Amino acid sequence: MDSKKTANELLAYIKEATSPFHAVKEAVRMLEEAGFTELDMRVSFSIEKGGKYYVIPYGTTVFAFTVGENVKADQNFHMAAAHTDHPCLHVKPSAELTQKGYLRVNTEIYGGPILNTWLDRPLSIAGRVALKSKDIFKPEMRLIDVKKPFLTIPNLAIHMNREVNKGVELKKQSDMLPLMGMIDNTLNESDYFITFLAKELQVEKEEILDFDLYVYNAEEGCLLGMNEEFISCPRLDNLTSCHALVKSIIAGGREEGINLIALYDNEEIGSGTKQGADSALLTMLLEKIYGALGFDKMQLNEAVLRSFLLSVDVAHALHPNKTDKYDPVNYSLMNDGVVFKINSNQRYTFDTEAVACMQQLCEKAGVKYKKFVNNSDVAGGGTLGPIISSWLPMKTIDMGVGLLAMHSAREMMGIEDQVHLENMVTAFFKEA
Repeated sequence: MDSKKTANELLAYIKEATSPFHAVKEAVRMLEEAGFTELDMRVSFSIEKGGKYYVIPYGTTVFAFTVGENVKADQNFHMAAAHTDHPCLHVKPSAELTQKGYLRVNTEIYGGPILNTWLDRPLSIAGRVALKSKDIFKPEMRLIDVKKPFLTIPNLAIHMNREVNKGVELKKQSDMLPLMGMIDNTLNESDYFITFLAKELQVEKEEILDFDLYVYNAEEGCLLGMNEEFISCPRLDNLTSCHALVKSIIAGGREEGINLIALYDNEEIGSGTKQGADSALLTMLLEKIYGALGFDKMQLNEAVLRSFLLSVDVAHALHPNKTDKYDPVNYSLMNDGVVFKINSNQRYTFDTEAVACMQQLCEKAGVKYKKFVNNSDVAGGGTLGPIISSWLPMKTIDMGVGLLAMHSAREMMGIEDQVHLENMVTAFFKEA
């Protein structure tokens, strides 16, 4: 597989996947081009052996699955999960904030971004807007991506803060407010943001009921390094995994059993939502699939215990200037391949049988891999693996590509690692 071709495909996906809604939209576009059919979670499924399907239970979460030609109740699921959200800024309902001639946008912080990396960047907004409708319980839902950079959060000049290079605490309510423009006679200071939004949507501002809008880094990704061995891009966490999973379920296929990917929202805030991994969604979906195939609940429970889950989220690559923050031997470099994330306290799912299975899969498929454990004095983040496997007890492994600057407005990875990730997950979906 051509690493630059793979990298450019990833960059093209990330350019369009500017919010969780748009990450799902782009994933669905890829699935439909590959012949996947949409199903509705709210009605009974009609499923055929050999079929390819997807469901969007909520706008920021999508599942896709393929059914083997020879599927039987006594087989298993091969599943892989990732998340569509990323740390950023979220627009508050009353978004207008004016001060001394400036127009600003009122925001709150979503997840755990590195705040200072959002300063002095070209920023834009994407998400979903609810419009008035004839049916009270069915408002018109419209996606929006402004695309052009029209926001920024300027730094304070060093002349006004001589201690800035010693570190500055940024206040979320006062320091992280994007600048939108300047007040002039044509603007109504009380509703300039809603007016702008209505113009972008080509609707009357009175039609707008509510919105779910994210501020995103409008810079495009690029290849980087002396030999273009790196990728520098916003939203690598976790769109690297989303893109790899969609490509892999399209490419992989088993005659037996069922392959499934789950792209969840809200991992960055703990997953405890209806569209997050800590919900009954996946269990409900598996029940509907098995029911549509004529299998019963007991057979489903038995199949789950025979199944395997890949929790695919990014890992920490060794930082060249901060090596003391890492375990002295259990670390990974960029371009080291797929990273298996291990934690005995189950912050990452640790299952030594599952690790051994994936080692053998990687060796058979020619995929590079490394095992990563955090420095014992440094707490790592959480993942989808422990959450999903507590709902659906099956062999599970946490894995992904190594990043530098994780949760920055712009992150960095090795160009070869995306190839290894795609190859591994594709092999996983092909093996019995």
